[in-house]
Amino acid sequence: MPKEFYTLIANQLSLPLKKVSAVIDLLEDGASIPFIARYRKELSGSMDEVALGDIQESLKKFKDLSLRKSTMLKSITEQGKLTSALSKLIEACWDSNVLEDIYLPYKKKRKTKGEQAKKKGLGPLAEWIYKQQNGKPNTEAKKYINKEVPDIEAALGGARDIIAEWINENSQVRDKLRYQFKREAILSSKLVAKMKEEAGTFEDYFEFSQPLKKCPSHRLLAIRRGERLGYLRVSIDIDVDLAQANIERVIVKNRSESAIQVKLAISDAYKRLLKPSIETEFKNSSKEAADLVAMEVFAKNLRQLLLSAPLGSKVILGLDPGFKSGCKLIVIDSTGQLIHHDVIYPHPPQSRDKEALGKLAQLINKYKVEAIAIGNGTAGRETMGLCKKIDLPYPVDLYMVNESGASIYSASKVAREEFPNQDITVRGAVSIARRLMDPLAELVKIDPKSIGVGQYQHDVNQVKLKENLDQVVASCVNMVGINLNTASHHLLSYVSGLNAGLAKNIVEYRNEYGAFTTRKELNKVKRLGAKSFEQAAGFLRIKKSKNPLDNTGIHPERYALVKAMAKSVNCKVEDLVMNDSKVDEIKLSSFIDTTIGIPTLQDIISELKRPGLDPRGEAKQFEFAEHIKDINDLSVGMVLPGIINNITKFGAFVDIGIKQGGLVHISQIVNKFIKDPSEVVSLEQHVKVKVLDIDIARGRIQLSMKDVN
Repeated sequence: MPKEFYTLIANQLSLPLKKVSAVIDLLEDGASIPFIARYRKELSGSMDEVALGDIQESLKKFKDLSLRKSTMLKSITEQGKLTSALSKLIEACWDSNVLEDIYLPYKKKRKTKGEQAKKKGLGPLAEWIYKQQNGKPNTEAKKYINKEVPDIEAALGGARDIIAEWINENSQVRDKLRYQFKREAILSSKLVAKMKEEAGTFEDYFEFSQPLKKCPSHRLLAIRRGERLGYLRVSIDIDVDLAQANIERVIVKNRSESAIQVKLAISDAYKRLLKPSIETEFKNSSKEAADLVAMEVFAKNLRQLLLSAPLGSKVILGLDPGFKSGCKLIVIDSTGQLIHHDVIYPHPPQSRDKEALGKLAQLINKYKVEAIAIGNGTAGRETMGLCKKIDLPYPVDLYMVNESGASIYSASKVAREEFPNQDITVRGAVSIARRLMDPLAELVKIDPKSIGVGQYQHDVNQVKLKENLDQVVASCVNMVGINLNTASHHLLSYVSGLNAGLAKNIVEYRNEYGAFTTRKELNKVKRLGAKSFEQAAGFLRIKKSKNPLDNTGIHPERYALVKAMAKSVNCKVEDLVMNDSKVDEIKLSSFIDTTIGIPTLQDIISELKRPGLDPRGEAKQFEFAEHIKDINDLSVGMVLPGIINNITKFGAFVDIGIKQGGLVHISQIVNKFIKDPSEVVSLEQHVKVKVLDIDIARGRIQLSMKDVN
């Protein structure tokens, strides 16, 4: 790894060089971000995953730039044009736009006007004019008239074509235009007239303009979607006269007749070459910036959803509600295994509610059901009302579960592998029940884009989106810790140091030899080597292990240290676990050395006191307003309970228990200015909202959280 990268990244991110160097070395050695964040705090300076991710992303960009520079140097060398000065200029450049400007004169070109003019022998005339010396361009142009250049104007026009390309390749000119675009660019969109009927949802952008730098990400992505669908024409413009004046300041030397020809070339260069090129550059860069914001919103929402509080290992009855097709019901045991499935028809048109209530009561009693999970889709409210009427032999908690993506899971390869003999309706009900038991374990099986917590997620760069979301899933999985003996191979594949292949090998080993009894046993799994063990072991839990530390977040590499700690307070390791008084006797300063500092020691102490503590909290019940069944039941001023089910940069969407969700605009969340709703609200948060406006025709509900008690 070039040492220059360390300095560049440290300077770019304003981080200590020593810490950045250590992190890069760890990443290059195969360490994952969760592993570094959790088990290499001394080396990284206790950087969080965001900072570590920034280093990883910067490292990738510099590696890509380095490869691009190698390609450029090779190409220029093959052309016989590489000089020592040019080589140094390229090697020293780490700005992608500037680098491309340097390379532009040497880039292999298509059949351009300038290249055609050069083939006609007009290069020397272009050079003569470009110098802007005294003399008559017309007189000089006469020398180049031939069969291919019939007259003076043809000669001058060809020379201007060559000059226009030189101006286009001038890095100073391009820098000035970029600066002007950055400060003054206006984003405009107009309706494509013939698409007016189809483009109704983009009506706000039929005649729209705004400074590009002030255009919020969601608006820009909406406009770009309209352009992609063929409904809108989109442009990014700057003041043409000012742009050409800026170019003239760089290129024009005097007021000679040659300078007049150069000005004509400048006008052509701007309209034909520079403006389209820089506009495309800013279209791309603004789209990338908007993508980044959208991906950050999606990632933040996904993290909160994945870390939703689990109900835990309980026997759960799951209901996937429906009217005509009935309500699919299943029962899963405390490990999530399907033990019963059936269908009831309590709602119209069948309305067999008494039969349904009897069957539910029978199943609850038979399987000792501890909770009921009801999907929040069609007929969800009605099914919740039904369940409240069950004649229960003991209290059973009712939960409304967000079923977004359950249908995607039920038809997926993952679901077919889990339940090859069940149809999609049974699989969907199982997913709803398991989502209550452990949201994280179930949601990792679904493509995050199908969960419904994003902002224009289908319009952003899909490769980068997948990378970002995979990192979020991995971060959540490793933060919570995984039960090695119950986790599916889909869940295991997100554990630090593992992949899909190793995850399947772990499950196969478990199926063949039974439950793991120690973390050490992982070393017997096929193709799971020392590096994978190092990265994964600390995030895998074994509840009934021979070694109590195997059910904690303490890494096996620190077991000897814990043993020494126990010895220092005259007890065994097992006597330390959950024994606060004994743990508090340990003198941490006695165990500090060159590789272990206070951060790691404090983590160990926390794990000894609260081994395997789930950071997600506990699932809470929630009830919507019973008298609100659909949008027609709403009235302005009404205060209702709701659950935040999506957060964007412009506001929060709230489920109030009907088909249509309501929007709390960012200005209606709190009585103070906030830049981002996520500063004060979170996904799955239980809130009270006031109805501000109802648009029944468009199915839109405006809500407020301000001054609502």
